[in-house]
Amino acid sequence: MRYSKLKVRQREALWAFLFISPWILGMVVFFAFPIIASLLLTFFKATLTGADRNFQFIGLGSWQRMLNDPLMWQSLGVTLRFTLLTLPVGVFLPLAVAVVLNSKALVAPGTFRVLWFLPYVIPFVAGIIAWLGILGQEGPVSKLLRLVGIENPPLWTDDPGLIYPALVLMGIWGIGSSVVVYLSGLAGVPSELYEAAEVDGAGWWASLRHITLPMLTPVIFYTLILGLAGTLQYFLVPQVLNGGNGSPDGQTLFFNIYLYKTFFSYQDPTYGATLAWGLFLVTLVLSGLLFGTQRRWVYYAGADR
Repeated sequence: MRYSKLKVRQREALWAFLFISPWILGMVVFFAFPIIASLLLTFFKATLTGADRNFQFIGLGSWQRMLNDPLMWQSLGVTLRFTLLTLPVGVFLPLAVAVVLNSKALVAPGTFRVLWFLPYVIPFVAGIIAWLGILGQEGPVSKLLRLVGIENPPLWTDDPGLIYPALVLMGIWGIGSSVVVYLSGLAGVPSELYEAAEVDGAGWWASLRHITLPMLTPVIFYTLILGLAGTLQYFLVPQVLNGGNGSPDGQTLFFNIYLYKTFFSYQDPTYGATLAWGLFLVTLVLSGLLFGTQRRWVYYAGADR
């Protein structure tokens, strides 16, 4: 009897492995192998152009080059400064919108939810081009400023002091997905907590502060981690905006822009792989710091504190 049961389990395990084998193969070929190959590339110097195409082992030479590269430090500084500016907006603005959309006093909440999510499904490049028109000299923003007495409206995308606020405005275009995530989190907050708070005489602000926000801290943390990873890989907007040339005054030379130029413009894949792994390590360290703080402010229902 035990032998027959063992054979059944072995057959079930074999069939389970056969069913998941396409996924395993895809993960190895398209995920694990490129990661390992890119790591190995960081220890070599490759020549891909000209008649002399070869690989030369240089050890940690590319890593030393990266640490002594002023453009790398400049692009990393630009990325971190922009992260400090845009991450709070990307985390808390969708939260505020979700709270409003979840309000019982809102008329036709489904319509407003669709309107907030619609920009997310529009191609992002089209959204960037639309925002360039909105912020342009003849766009509605400049016309509105002229109506209130500002004869020479600022050049939002050409002014080093205004380029980051302009990029943040463009980023608001795509917060619909985060709003949906927060709405899902709000739907999971037990209504009994609000009823008990109402019986105790708590108002809207007290309920938001002592019930909604603590219960949403796992969702906030999730959005924060994804926002951090996404912002550190910021690429598409500056690439479409000015072709990745860093203007104005180098303020849009983001790390991923420099990485992309190293790979494809400078034809230096080994140093590009080193930059990619450097960005991975920065992301890993910052994410680890955030994970280290979660026990202080993230509330998980049923978890031991």
